[in-house]
Amino acid sequence: MRKFDLLYGTLISIVATILGSFIFIEAFTNYTFISGIQIFKSQGLLGKIITLGAILNLVLFFILLKLNLELMARGVILGTILLTIVTLLV
Repeated sequence: MRKFDLLYGTLISIVATILGSFIFIEAFTNYTFISGIQIFKSQGLLGKIITLGAILNLVLFFILLKLNLELMARGVILGTILLTIVTLLV
């Protein structure tokens, strides 16, 4: 079960980033989520949207540490590193 905590943390990190990107696009732009992703990708700004969405990972990391779920918190860090690599490639 301990090995799955790392995987759960990684998946939670990716979902939190998608949720953060959704909130940013819906709240601060005039686009819907799907059209906003397409427009920002065509403008070369998708990496910046992913980075803004990853701010939720910081909050999630400290919540998991407060709940003594250190392995899941490591998974959040791993997910953030994976998202960083994806952002560099996009």
